[in-house]
Amino acid sequence: MNKKDIADIRKQFKVNNDLLTIQDIFNVYILKESSEIYHYQSQPFEMLEEDQQELFMNTFKKTLSGQIDEKLFELKFQRDAENNSQLILHQGLLSNDVEEWKNQMLLLVEKMLKDRQYEMDIVVTFIRGDYKKAMKKRNVESEESERDTVYSHPFILCSINKTLDPKKELLFDYVEKEFKYNVVVDPIINLNAPVGGFLFPTITDNASDVNHILYSSGKAYELDYHFIEEVLNGEDTMTAADDKLVFEEIVKDVTGDQLNTSKLSNVYEEINRVVEENEEEDAPKLDYKDVEKVLLHSGIQDVDTEKVETAFKKVIDDENYEIKASNVVPKYTSKSIKIETKVANISISPQDLSYVKQINFSGKRYLMIEVEEDTVIDGFTMIPEALDGSERNE
Repeated sequence: MNKKDIADIRKQFKVNNDLLTIQDIFNVYILKESSEIYHYQSQPFEMLEEDQQELFMNTFKKTLSGQIDEKLFELKFQRDAENNSQLILHQGLLSNDVEEWKNQMLLLVEKMLKDRQYEMDIVVTFIRGDYKKAMKKRNVESEESERDTVYSHPFILCSINKTLDPKKELLFDYVEKEFKYNVVVDPIINLNAPVGGFLFPTITDNASDVNHILYSSGKAYELDYHFIEEVLNGEDTMTAADDKLVFEEIVKDVTGDQLNTSKLSNVYEEINRVVEENEEEDAPKLDYKDVEKVLLHSGIQDVDTEKVETAFKKVIDDENYEIKASNVVPKYTSKSIKIETKVANISISPQDLSYVKQINFSGKRYLMIEVEEDTVIDGFTMIPEALDGSERNE
């Protein structure tokens, strides 16, 4: 799934939307002390009060929020995994019997509890529904509605939420005219911040893909590998940060860790060009041959296929590994590059990196930034100086 596919289904999670139908909701309460199921409850989603539906719609939407390869990860199922979750989910998806669907979801919960101790009570919520998407845009000149013909996508979504300790409050009783200590013993289910979840199957180019599952982590880059591998039976995945680190280490190995800001700026510009040229397609990937081209086009000398291929083997032990181009280049138009020194921290955008240089002068290193206007610090316009520190007039 790309970000457009995810955004399309996420925005449908709202009450009274005929493009999204949720048949059943199944909540399972798990105790932290024993990692056991304390209670579970299933009911038709439409039987919930509208306020309750709104709360759940909000948590489902948040489960599908975040950047791809940072918080959302499309996983391929492991082959030949024991008690395969792909089969469990597929059977649950196809079942017309509510009890059978519940039993399949409880099998997943059992896998969640195996060899796992949770730090807090958690509530696991499953829904099964149907997401519809118009096959073509509305034609204003035609009486035909855009919803006359739609793609239909049955799905199962899971959201995992932790519980919070009830608040201790002091209340004022208007009738009795006295202060009272309010004691609430029931835990609060925090639906505003899911700690994990998934969507099955994934949906790409209006086609459902039962060979992949969309995993959602609670926080960016904080993956629950036990949940990914043992519960979902998903293959190991790389985050955007992992991809970027792999690329950096490969470039360091190829260049001998000798790269000036001009060359680095060229590298980012070249990769950004690749990303922009493939905007409408799936995220472009860079194999060792592509990385070689990027480095050569960026003006880096002494680069050849063998050297780059060897670097791939050394860094990630896989010369066939492909790096997602969008994970490598920082956000191009924002100040996403952080330059940290003992004296000051500076943030610039990748497209402005060419204006920054590190130079040596009189045995000292300086960070030089080319500017087109006067520099103003705390309201004071700076006077130009020579490199030796003396003032000079221009």
